[in-house]
Amino acid sequence: MPLALLALAIGAFGIGTTEFVIMGLLPQVGAGFGVSVPTAGLLVTGYALGVMIGAPIMTVLGTRISRKNMLMLLMGLFILGNSISAVAPVFAVMLIGRVVASLAHGAFFGIGSVVAAELVAPERKAGAISMMFTGLTVANVVGVPLGTFVGQSAGWRVTFLLVAALGVLGLVGVAKLVPDVPKPDGVQLRHEVAAFKDAQVILAMAMTVLGFGGVFAAITYIAPMTTEVSGFAESSVTWLMVVFGLGMVAGNLIGGRFADRKLMPMLCTALGGLALVLLLFTFLASGKAASVVAVFLIGALGFATVPPLQKRVLDHAHGAPTLASAANIGAFNLGNALSAWLGGLVISAGLGYTAPNAVGAVLAAAALVLAVISHRLELRRTRTAAASAPANPGSAAPSGHSAAAAAGAVRF
Repeated sequence: MPLALLALAIGAFGIGTTEFVIMGLLPQVGAGFGVSVPTAGLLVTGYALGVMIGAPIMTVLGTRISRKNMLMLLMGLFILGNSISAVAPVFAVMLIGRVVASLAHGAFFGIGSVVAAELVAPERKAGAISMMFTGLTVANVVGVPLGTFVGQSAGWRVTFLLVAALGVLGLVGVAKLVPDVPKPDGVQLRHEVAAFKDAQVILAMAMTVLGFGGVFAAITYIAPMTTEVSGFAESSVTWLMVVFGLGMVAGNLIGGRFADRKLMPMLCTALGGLALVLLLFTFLASGKAASVVAVFLIGALGFATVPPLQKRVLDHAHGAPTLASAANIGAFNLGNALSAWLGGLVISAGLGYTAPNAVGAVLAAAALVLAVISHRLELRRTRTAAASAPANPGSAAPSGHSAAAAAGAVRF
């Protein structure tokens, strides 16, 4: 494994920690500023919106500098944002700090995915992407519980100072370990934007929104669901989130391993399994053992889709993948926001705390339908290209790239 992947994983660990740790510290932060917990929840919403908006904007701004320098700049923004949050005198300033930190999120993962894929052989790209995202998943097992504990015992400001220190470590790692590979010749902003004309890129992003919508429809309301329906104590919610994090780690690594071999089978299996687990969880949430298993599987199946979806965007962005890759990270957060809103609607309608699971099952099933459509379109394109190839002078055999694509399509 190239050491540069370790540097990217450290940055991802810090970003994952700051994204999710706030959820466990909302009561303390609200009390510190004298605002209600729902008001403090704007720190979560503001961060998600910042990721969605910041991912394409920061990527566009970085088109004229090397990817390594852009990654360093993004880690600098991350450090600044968390430092502002740590010393914020009033709630509005902390919200600004959260937004500043969020601007680094989408572009870091988007550009980092491109860099990770370029560090290894073509047949290992998804595995390299999954190694970077391991930092994000491990953050939910180690960083978030530890940050919550520190925030509850030593104060939430200490947590954000420690997260800023993680950013410093990530910045140093990128500076020392990530090679300064020059950008491809001739790739300009218009080429990056043109990637969105490919239907497969749009379909992959739609699958990202719906697939992760399925995950977070359930996980957003996991605390009231498990305490009110499953009968867990409130103190058990932290450990359930650790179980979810362990599932994320396992799913991310498995997804990366198998996506390099058979991408579409891996993706369809994960989405189909996610839809089934969420549907069953709707009816089995009253059982403690079933709930623990379901939480683990939701994390595993949900994050098994990350490497194949991110790699699919890179593969179809036609030599200008940076903006599309970053936009796909924003799509993850759009899925989070969409599912949280839909889950809240069904709970408010009186359908109970398990109803978001059913919403998640529908979203995941919709993502599976798009995956099937995407694959069929790809098969049709491959067959059309193969049928027309002999009619072209001097092209009795398909190119190596076309042959490889056709072989990959036939394997499914």
